[in-house]
Amino acid sequence: MSRPEAVPVPQTGERLLEILTGRKARKVLDIGCGHGALSRSLAAKGFEMTGIDPDAAAIEATRKAVRHARFERATAEAMPFADGSFDAAIFLNALHHVPEAVMRQALAETRRVLTKGGALIVVEPLARGSFFEVMRPVEDETEIRAAALRALDADIASGNWHVARHDTYDRLSDFAALEEFIDYLVAVDPARKAAARERRGELDALFKVNATASEKGFRLIQPLTLYELHPAAG
Repeated sequence: MSRPEAVPVPQTGERLLEILTGRKARKVLDIGCGHGALSRSLAAKGFEMTGIDPDAAAIEATRKAVRHARFERATAEAMPFADGSFDAAIFLNALHHVPEAVMRQALAETRRVLTKGGALIVVEPLARGSFFEVMRPVEDETEIRAAALRALDADIASGNWHVARHDTYDRLSDFAALEEFIDYLVAVDPARKAAARERRGELDALFKVNATASEKGFRLIQPLTLYELHPAAG
């Protein structure tokens, strides 16, 4: 369903801030933090941020670049934190990067490290939209994105979480040209570089078909789904 142009759609950062502020969260865990963009942004707003990622190089670089947060090399399914360590935890486009076999274990670990009144926020990209269609030649995440949502739905259905909020919305990404889009994909995962180079012609054709005009140049749309979950009473 289209939205009136006069009503801007809140982007992810605004939604996360609204939830964290509403929950009066102070200590926040960024799961799958990568190079720390989310942790940097939230730390600047006064949250006490901790980020984890299994990539040692990313953690090392992030520790140097983001001084006002804590970063640890760790996997989501085996976190090095005591029970009840955090007021909130966030999987931002990260749950589908957890190996499918341990996705629910990662969710169980998240419940363990949350305080009694804590909140888990999961933001996952859906396997549709113009951004996804242009990205597919580099990495087709159709199946793993679906697996992440299945794991999440199964964990909710098992009575482990209370769903406080569930939204689906569009992330609007503007690029000056195809090269900037490719740089974005590779920055998220450097392993994509070879595929992007080899399939540049296909990417160019898809970019021309799917991108729409924007003030910056070109716009691609990625539908996202957001869950705010609270651990069910034990």
